[in-house]
Amino acid sequence: MTSTHVVVGASGGIGRAVCAELVRRGLPVRAVTRSGTPVPGAEASAADATDPPAMRAACRDAAVVYHCVNPPFAMWRSAFPAATRALLEAAGAAGARLVLADDTWMYGLVDAPMREDTPVAPVSGKGVLRAWLAEMVLAAHARGDVETVIGRAPELWGPGVESLIGAGIFASAAEGRTARWPGDPDLPVTAGYTPDVGAALVELALAPASATGRVWHTPVPPPTTGRALVERVFAAAGHPPRLGRITPAMVAGLRLVSPVAREGAELLYQFEQPFLVDDSAFRATFSTRATGWDEGIAATLAWYRADPARRRLVPA
Repeated sequence: MTSTHVVVGASGGIGRAVCAELVRRGLPVRAVTRSGTPVPGAEASAADATDPPAMRAACRDAAVVYHCVNPPFAMWRSAFPAATRALLEAAGAAGARLVLADDTWMYGLVDAPMREDTPVAPVSGKGVLRAWLAEMVLAAHARGDVETVIGRAPELWGPGVESLIGAGIFASAAEGRTARWPGDPDLPVTAGYTPDVGAALVELALAPASATGRVWHTPVPPPTTGRALVERVFAAAGHPPRLGRITPAMVAGLRLVSPVAREGAELLYQFEQPFLVDDSAFRATFSTRATGWDEGIAATLAWYRADPARRRLVPA
């Protein structure tokens, strides 16, 4: 019986976190990226996730295939569906379980904590696409084509990932600059720490078959607010807190010059409403628990401080 864990999209934050967790557990890992980027403790493989023959070859002896592919925003509509189809086919051909790293954008505007049975009602094009991909993955399981399971995380933070609450808070705190929160800083928010998400995806990979064919919300630390988070991060960085907002005028200006800002602006609605994720189903079933804010903040600040260029990602 094969035992290789194949992580496709291993150069992204979640892919790296999955690889690190697999290496920590002493499991054989093949890290697949377009360029064959080396990943500590893993066998490196270069392949295009949208190329079905290349994916079949990369996953040839897999026990588990992790779909951690996250194309640039501008390529989502073309690359994401193609990669998902190719990975479902490759995992099915190998007799492997497919674990999809997902997000919460398909829930749209909510007025209560998001649960796995929260209605899917996306309000952005990316949310619609994410909902479609998740349905594609679950439908393949229902047909018996391939065993699948989905780990769904909210907005990410932590070492190895650039996000709305990553560079805007941690890079700024490391330099003592004003942090920019992407919405109302006094609303409650939950967020997924990348090492926790990686560990949760590995737990789903190793879980009994009874856990498959469904969505699980990955663990999150207790809710906080943008203001409280900024205060914690700046205190850990040794600077007095400096908090500003990403205003609609700033977004409008950035959209004129930045393709990433144009694509990301449609997701800012998440920070203009309470953004709470209910992870109780996962906690009741699995052993992975969310890392505390202070421990995660220390590790994330260390990651930003390790690279001066990374600290300058956000202008003063």
